[in-house]
Amino acid sequence: MEYTNKDLETWGHIIESKAEESGLDFYPQEFEIISYKDMIAYEAYVGMPSRYPHWSFGKAYDRSESLYKYNLTGLPYEMVINSNPCLAYLMKDNTLLLQILTMAHVYGHNDFFKNNRLFKQGTNASYAIEMFKNHADMIREYVNDPSIGYEEVEKILNTAHAIRFQTVRTVGIKKTEEECKDDIIAFIINHGTLEEWQKNVLNVVRNETLYFIPQIETKIMNEGWASYWHYKILNQLNLTASLYVEFIKRHNDVIAPTMGSINPYYVGFKMFENLEKKYGIDKIFEVRMLERDESFIRRYLTEELCYELNLFEYGKRGDDYVVREIPDGDGWLKIRNTLCNLCGMNLIPNIVVDSISKKDTTLVLNHIYEGRELNSSYMEATLKYLYELWGYPVKLNTKLKDESVQVCCNENKKISYITLR
Repeated sequence: MEYTNKDLETWGHIIESKAEESGLDFYPQEFEIISYKDMIAYEAYVGMPSRYPHWSFGKAYDRSESLYKYNLTGLPYEMVINSNPCLAYLMKDNTLLLQILTMAHVYGHNDFFKNNRLFKQGTNASYAIEMFKNHADMIREYVNDPSIGYEEVEKILNTAHAIRFQTVRTVGIKKTEEECKDDIIAFIINHGTLEEWQKNVLNVVRNETLYFIPQIETKIMNEGWASYWHYKILNQLNLTASLYVEFIKRHNDVIAPTMGSINPYYVGFKMFENLEKKYGIDKIFEVRMLERDESFIRRYLTEELCYELNLFEYGKRGDDYVVREIPDGDGWLKIRNTLCNLCGMNLIPNIVVDSISKKDTTLVLNHIYEGRELNSSYMEATLKYLYELWGYPVKLNTKLKDESVQVCCNENKKISYITLR
């Protein structure tokens, strides 16, 4: 069905009114209609209109463009930015119904950004767009500075990207320099021998990572909340029969369960739907405000929901994959705990600072081992990056094949392994 921008404006006003009537509390909303090429570019830069230059963003663009070109993957119907005003991009190739659905979906995200405690405590939505632009301008100044140049800036950015998630995981907590041992970037800034511009580059990557951590920590809740509200709002609209049929099809596509993996839209939608049936509308607004994915699942994923969602745990045995747990007896608790351990920042290895050797300034790190070994190639490459940043040998205590080992990177960037007794 053909439509005009005026049609979208009309539907946008109707959807906003329905969202307000439903109790959603959101930032002023702005929509931008973009092409599929623009969407690929924004996706590569994680939605930001301005971002500092780095090869990893170009790599992400080429990958998405190739996958889309050969029909190996689709593109998102929309992209929403945690900012005030809230900025959302809509694909101009979307049908009218898809635009209506995605606008309603966007208002769910907008409400979540404004009200969830992780976003309220960990981000400043009013400053978000400006922060990314200022960072981009700063990096470009260093690149264009003859005394620094692109290669030196790229070297620092490469290292910062390798360790960017080794930062504060508890949103909203302020720590002193002495308490920053679980924040490797901050520790190196405070205790290393870097030049001021290098510290500034590290802070750019650190601050942008802290901005994205609430999104990593609430993927299931955020998508579930947006899906819940697009479903509620569209059921209140006076859609024609053909639009309503397409709505049901598109909604079911969005929340369709995926065999062998978790669809966050599906799990989140079903959990919020179940919570409203059990406890009422006020409860889901409270949960939306207080929880993150791990606590959301731990508190509200019930045995009955495990059955309904057809959740099970599987693992590899030889060349095959076999089911290890099904939701009967205590099996659902094991499934719930496994899912919690795969949520948000739990997927990322947790490395903390142990000490600095007084003898030779070696930086000693500890891997908080939780049953999952580090990938050896990534570990070795990251230790070499850390050596370049720290300027002295770096050692990492971890576990490999159930043995405690210390992985060392010396002055020549040579990697060695020592078994600890």
